[in-house]
This record gives sequence, C-alpha cells and structure tokens, in this order.
Amino acid sequence: MIEPHGGILVDRMAKGKEREDLLERVSSLSRLVLSRRDLTEAENIAIGLYSPLQGFMLQKDYNSVVEGMRLADGTVWSIPIVLGVDEETAEGLKPGEDVALTDGNQVYALLQLEEKYRVDKAREAEKVYKTTEKEHPGVAAVYDRGDVLLGGKIKMLNRVKHEKFNEYRRGPAQVRSYIEERGWKRIVGFQTRNPIHRAHEYLQKCSLEIADGLLLSPLVGETKSSDIPVEYRIKSYEVVMDKIYPPERVFLSVFPPAMRYAGPREAIFHALCRKNLGCTHFIVGRDHAGVGDYYGTYEAQEIFDNFTPEEIGITPLRFEYSFYCKKCGSMATAKTCPHDRKEHIGLSGTKVRKLLRAGKRPPAEMTRPEVADVLIQGMAETGDKE
Repeated sequence: MIEPHGGILVDRMAKGKEREDLLERVSSLSRLVLSRRDLTEAENIAIGLYSPLQGFMLQKDYNSVVEGMRLADGTVWSIPIVLGVDEETAEGLKPGEDVALTDGNQVYALLQLEEKYRVDKAREAEKVYKTTEKEHPGVAAVYDRGDVLLGGKIKMLNRVKHEKFNEYRRGPAQVRSYIEERGWKRIVGFQTRNPIHRAHEYLQKCSLEIADGLLLSPLVGETKSSDIPVEYRIKSYEVVMDKIYPPERVFLSVFPPAMRYAGPREAIFHALCRKNLGCTHFIVGRDHAGVGDYYGTYEAQEIFDNFTPEEIGITPLRFEYSFYCKKCGSMATAKTCPHDRKEHIGLSGTKVRKLLRAGKRPPAEMTRPEVADVLIQGMAETGDKE
C-alpha cells in the first residue's frame, strides 16, 4: 500500500493509561474554546489525515509553506494549518504549557503549546490564494482569524461529536484497512463539494478503467453559503451509487476539512490528504477548488509540475472539461470529441443552481433525474432562493 505522506501515518489519539493520566490533568489547565472548524482541524491532525503534521504549525513551517509550499524540512505541503486566537486570549497562554481545547463544555484535545507568533495576513492571502480581496471566501477566513497563531503538537482525548454522516466518517487507518481487505492496489480518490452530475460520472468511470477501486470523498466541512447544502450533496450520491458503480469497486468516506477555495494549492492539499487515506491516484479536473475568476482553468493541474512524482507520491489524473455531445451520443472532452460546440450540452454550476431553485430539472444528459429531484427538494426545504 502507498506510504502516508512523510512515511508514517500520524496518530495523536491518546489511549489507555496515557489518556486517563491526561484527563486527570485537564482541570488544572488553561482552557481555549474553539469553533467546530478548529476542533475538526485538531482531529484531522490527530487521526493522521494531515500526516506528517503532528500539530498546528510552528512559525518556521508556516513561513516555509506560505513562501514555498514545503514544510521547513522540505516535505511538500501547500496549505497553512494554523490556530489563531485574539490578543487577549494569547496573553494568558505561555509556551511550554498544555492548553485544553474545548467547545465550551467538553475537552477534546490538548495543545502542547510551543510558541506564539504573528504573521502578515495579506502576505498569506496573496501567496496562498493569489489575491488579497476579502470577497474571496478563503481570504475572508484568513482575515477573520485571530491575530496570534499558536503552534504545537496535539493530543486528542475525545473525538469530536458530529451530528451528520457518522456512518461515512472514517479516518485514514480505517480507510486503509478497508482497501487492504478489498485487495485494491490502485485506488482513485475523487474530491467534490458539489452534488454528483454526469461529468463527475464520466471522470470517475474513466478513472476506474485503470484502477481497482474508487474512493468517493465528498467534502462535508464548511463551504460558502451559495453551495448546495451538504445533506443533499451526500444524498445525491446515495440515490445513484448502486446504479452507476459496481458495488465491490467503490467506497464512500466523507472528507471533514473546511473548503479553502485555494484553487491550485488546495489541489495539492486535497491530493496529499487522499494519499494519507491510501489513494494512489487523484482526479484533478477543471478549476479544482476554484471560486470566481481567481485561477486559470487548468492551473490546479499545472501546479503538480512544480514537484517530482516522488515528492508528491500520489499520481494526479488530469481531466479536461467534459460535456455531453449530441452527435457522439455520450460524454466527451475536447480530446475525444471532433464536433462543433453547438452540439455540446454543458451547464455551469450557477446555471444548474438557478434551474434547481426554480424547481426545474437540468437536462438529463447532465444530471440524472433522481439526483435533480433530491436537490430540488433540498432547496425547497432550506428555503434557498438566492
């Protein structure tokens, strides 16, 4: 099986006597109330999804990632994984002490605080997101973050309690065990924050032709408000999985991180996380993890050329924009279709959402009717009229 990024699957989950001893110390520690997003990040670190990270980044790693997409030791990593707090909170915390991370009630983890530091947020925005505009949702999250960053290793005492999709929440060790049980050698990972449509099917099935298994890995962390609600994104897969994939060759496990909309850099991040899950290949389509017009159409594919295959370790599968061609009678791309664009049926996400909000199904060539019905119902129930 493919090695985790960095060679070892990180495990920062406290167990047995170590956990009991740490729990006894909790009452004497400083406490830090975190958002669900930050607690989930701590859990992602602890279960090894972000291997080789063992905690929130120290300043040397942060600087190296922002400037050169590598950790301080040279390991490829493209997105800062940090914990920000305000000035007042930071003043009460001392490097060298353990800090209890809570949601205001239960303690979930300990931060072994090593350092506190400040950063240039505009510099991070420009380097990571290629813009300093607050309209970019990823940049907005950077600006909204606390001004002081806390760096140090994590010890997880309790798993975060999630209300939804628990049957699909599987950490790297669980996913790898499943892959091993199936005997899969070549595994393709697919990232999405959108409901499934025909173009997705096309990419996934093309990939399955060269692989043993497909890991469907829809993101369930925070997304921008205009995205389709997550419940209906997952349900869109549930209603068609048994109809479009051989059941013995597909596996669904949700991806818990928040969406950054960092385009090219997030494509690298998504690939490395799927490598930690055991994938050997990763689908990178048009404008992966993009938003607005901030990134070039295929920039998320081109960024992989900055690294050697050995440094990345997982193979990107680069797909062009796909569409339904009326003359071909099938899905295709410019690489496989000789016909004029007037024969192509392709809908943007914006146009699809507009049709769904009006209670109308997109063309069956692009979205399966049963999927469209799920999404129409979802928009009606959530009152999505935007």
